Amino acid sequence: MDGAAPPGPPRGRAASGNPANRFTHLSIESEEAPPEKVPTLYLRDTTRGIIARNDSPDVGFKTSVNPYRGCEHGCVYCLDGETPILMANGTTRPLHSLRAGDEIYGTRRDGWYRRYVRTRVLAHWETSRPAHAITLADGTRLIASGDHRFLTGRGWKFVTGTEQGPNRRPHLTLHNELLGTGRFAVGPDLADPAYRRGYLAGLIRGDGHLASHYYERAGRSHGDVHQFRLALVDEEALERARSYLADFDVSVDHMVFQEAVGDRRRMNGISTQARAKVERIRDLVRFPAGERAEAWRRGFLAGIYDAEGSYSCKTLRLSNTDAELVDAITASLRSFELGFAVEVRRPEDRRPVQVVRLTGGLAACLRFWHTVGNAISRKRDIEGRAIKSGVNLSVRSIEPLPGASRLFDITTGTGDFIANGVVSHNCFARPTHEYLGFSAGLDFETRILVKEDAPELLRAELASPRWTPQTIAMSGVTDCYQPIERKLELTRRCLAVLVELRNPVVIVTKNALVRRDGDLLADLARDRAAMVCLSITTLDGELAQRMEPRTSHPRRRLEAIADLTARGVPCAVLVSPVVPGLTDHEMPGILAAAREAGAVSARFLPLRLPGAVAELFQQWLAEHYPDRRDKVLNRIRSLRGGRLNDPRFGSRMQGEGIFAEQMRALFETSCRRLGFPEQGPELSTAAFRRPSEPGAQLDLFGSS
Repeated sequence: MDGAAPPGPPRGRAASGNPANRFTHLSIESEEAPPEKVPTLYLRDTTRGIIARNDSPDVGFKTSVNPYRGCEHGCVYCLDGETPILMANGTTRPLHSLRAGDEIYGTRRDGWYRRYVRTRVLAHWETSRPAHAITLADGTRLIASGDHRFLTGRGWKFVTGTEQGPNRRPHLTLHNELLGTGRFAVGPDLADPAYRRGYLAGLIRGDGHLASHYYERAGRSHGDVHQFRLALVDEEALERARSYLADFDVSVDHMVFQEAVGDRRRMNGISTQARAKVERIRDLVRFPAGERAEAWRRGFLAGIYDAEGSYSCKTLRLSNTDAELVDAITASLRSFELGFAVEVRRPEDRRPVQVVRLTGGLAACLRFWHTVGNAISRKRDIEGRAIKSGVNLSVRSIEPLPGASRLFDITTGTGDFIANGVVSHNCFARPTHEYLGFSAGLDFETRILVKEDAPELLRAELASPRWTPQTIAMSGVTDCYQPIERKLELTRRCLAVLVELRNPVVIVTKNALVRRDGDLLADLARDRAAMVCLSITTLDGELAQRMEPRTSHPRRRLEAIADLTARGVPCAVLVSPVVPGLTDHEMPGILAAAREAGAVSARFLPLRLPGAVAELFQQWLAEHYPDRRDKVLNRIRSLRGGRLNDPRFGSRMQGEGIFAEQMRALFETSCRRLGFPEQGPELSTAAFRRPSEPGAQLDLFGSS
């Protein structure tokens, strides 16, 4: 491992408030993170302590060893950098250009529907890995890693699957229907002079005043009056018009057309009364003779939409009484294959209002906005719109691409984003790194603090005369058997120290990798100095995949209990976390399965939602179980005194109230029926021994 720190934090991974001068980078990649996954950043934890002390009366141990802080038990995803992302102002930007803090659209569940909501980019990074090209029926083409997930009519699905068995996962297959509006249109070149002429024509002819009046005046050659005026409440369109006119050598004056009154916003304007300028503007907004260029049509539609367009009640409309303008609108829409209908209002008038209504729903509106590139962002607001579309977004092909591709990913506040018209999942981890100064989301899974000298530190502390032999828990905060352990073997090496000194240990994990160290644990168990506690949340493999990605399948955890029990290592089952209204009914089944596998004791812990975890869990519920969301949250509040979390000692681990009592009664009844004792096996320190000589070197590796 290379201990030298790079000149700065990795691109797109930095978080504000990072502790200074405490951590250096490790050049390690997890053995279980194949090339198509985003590499996790491992940081050397240089703090000198290894044994953590606990004073809480709610935790069943007083000391613990944590070789790792943070947990890699989560998924990573990535997309091609050119993928257009839907921004909060309704425009698009390529994924590679996004930065933390940018506002984009994500989604949230609301009853039966998923709706568009604004969210922010929390982190952004890039990597190089194998990718796949996904082609949809409407021609949408997406390039993504195999671990990327898209939302389908049947839930979130990975691009590619895994082997059959416990690690299988839902993945895209041909004809799966993705959710969204379909591919985004390519935007205009805003610098093209033809586009700018078209924009000025649509905006000024739609909402401006352009006139010349000719008068005879005594004593002067004439009394002619020339006037141009454009007044708008939206500064975006006004500034664009001023800028475009300046490009054509027409300078204009600024003015306040109308001050804000009541609910009416202030209206500013630009104007000129110079004859040459007015005539130049008249020339600029004149419709081109013959076939109009595509760039001009884009600009014209953008300008007329900013001037006379509206988007409300799920419909985009363009209204005008000028038949020539309406003809230009319909001809331009037709040239871009955008469907429309024309409605005539007040036909009895000399100049009836003609309303051009875009057809095709939100998909057509997005295509219109992106095609024309209008200036006024409030006219592209889709906040709260349901994700419904008649576009055929079924998967037509999934093809691996040769070599490695440069891919990008983001973390957002909603856990998803809109990538080229389809709903795309992002990496969003549970926050337990905040007390270290890291982010509440991505950092927990991608910034793992590694105490690479943990075995040496542990040996030194246990060899000290100040150490009183007692049971040590591994680990008290994060899982000591997460993926990087397969390569670094820090947990195994710490166990080797405990074997040499015969100090008792309780392993708490949800990973079947603990079976690898059955030899060391069996050695300690001969002196009643080892016990393993396997955490099982659910027996439902699909639910486990959603709640605990990258952890061992429940079946493999039960197999670990059976294997360790056969070696003489006592095992307990920890039914945790129990999610009321979602997994609480599984408690008897989990206990029965664990008992059959050989577990000798059991415990349970209701779900806790401290700090930022509460918001993340609510988002997870809204995404995966919207129909149960309110029930689950209300049950949690009933356990926590009306809140989602109760930090008080005595109740924070078990809860209180009627549902807590029912949960406890179900657990105790099941345990009695299955023959679980009220107390688990007690570990012994009788065999503990210190090195014969101070500082004597121990075998830190054990047998493999």
